[in-house]
Amino acid sequence: MASRSRMKHLFAASMLLAGYGLSSGAASAAEAGQFVPVFRTDFPDPHIIQHGGEYLAYATNTSRGRINVQMASSRDLANWQSVRDPNKPTELLDAMPELPAWAKKGYTWAPEVLKVAGRYVLYFTARHEKSDLQCVGAATSVDPLGPFKDLGSEPLVCQFELGGTIDAAAYRDGDGQLYLYFKNDGNHPSAKKPTQIWGQRLSADGMQLIGERISLLRNDKAWEAHVIEAPTMVRTPSGYTMLFSANDYGWQDHQQLSRYAMGFATCSGPLGPCTDAPENPLLYSFSDRKLGCLSGPGHQTVFTSGARSFIAFHGWATTSSCRKLDNKRYMYISPLGWRDGVPVIAPSLRPAASRD
Repeated sequence: MASRSRMKHLFAASMLLAGYGLSSGAASAAEAGQFVPVFRTDFPDPHIIQHGGEYLAYATNTSRGRINVQMASSRDLANWQSVRDPNKPTELLDAMPELPAWAKKGYTWAPEVLKVAGRYVLYFTARHEKSDLQCVGAATSVDPLGPFKDLGSEPLVCQFELGGTIDAAAYRDGDGQLYLYFKNDGNHPSAKKPTQIWGQRLSADGMQLIGERISLLRNDKAWEAHVIEAPTMVRTPSGYTMLFSANDYGWQDHQQLSRYAMGFATCSGPLGPCTDAPENPLLYSFSDRKLGCLSGPGHQTVFTSGARSFIAFHGWATTSSCRKLDNKRYMYISPLGWRDGVPVIAPSLRPAASRD
C-alpha cells in the first residue's frame, strides 16, 4: 500500500488540480490511477513547446534510429498524435532528417528546442563518429517542425575525458541570459567516472558556450546510484530549482519495477550553488491497488501554458498487473505547482477515452 507521505502528496496534488480548474479530485484520481499516459507510443525523453494554437513534443529517435527526432502534436495536452510527413502521410516527419558530419546515425537522444531571435535551436545528443561517445550538438531551423540543420564539424560540447556529454537543456533567465545544462556521461562503460550535472552560459544566439563551466550536482546519494542526468532548471516562487533524474533508466528483467526516479535541488542562481533536497526522490516507481502503477518516471521537462505550469516525463509501458508490457516508454503530463519550495506533481492529465 502507499505510504502516508504519498497520500499526503496526492492530497496536495489534488488541491493543485482544483486550483487549475481541472477535473479529478483525490478519490477519482486514486480510483483511476494517479498517473496515466497521454501518449501510448514509444516516446522517450519528451520535450514540449507551444507553437501557435498547438503544442509540439519532441523525443528520442524511434527504434532502429529510422527517425532521428520524432514529434507529436496536441491542442489540449491530453490527446496527442504523431506528426507525419505531409508528402508521405504514412511516415513520421523527422525534425532533423540529416545528422551533422561528426555524428553517427541511430543514437540521437533527448532533443530540446528553444526559440531564439526569430528562429529555433534544437539541442540534441548524438554518437560522435570518431570517439564513439555521445556528445551534444545544436541545430537551427526557422520552423519548429524543421528541418533542423547542424552544419558544425564538431559537437557543441563533448567532455571526452569524462565519458562524453548528454541531455542538454537550455534555460532563459528573467534577464534574458541563456544557459545550457548537461550531464557528463561518466557511467559510460569506457569512462567509469562520477556523473555530474553542469551549467554554462550560452551566447545570445544560443549557439556557443561562453564563460566558466560549473559543476552543479553529482551522484552522491544512495537513491541516485551511479547516475544523475536530465537537468531542468526552473524559476520558482522562492528561487531556482533544478529538477533531474537519477539511477538506471531501464527496467531490468529481475526488477519488480524500474529504479529510475526524479529528484530536485534548490539553487541560489542559474549557476548554483545547488543543494539536493532532503525530500528526494520526488517521483519514483510504485504499484498500489488504489493509486495505480508507475515504473521508471523520469527525463522530465517543465513548460508553461498561460499562467499554468506543467511537467512532462516518460515512464515504462506496463500491464494491468504492473509488469513490463514491452520495451517502450510512454509520455505523461501533469500540472506542476509548489508548496513551501517543494515541487508538487498533480495526477496526470487523461486522454478523453480515459477520463472518469
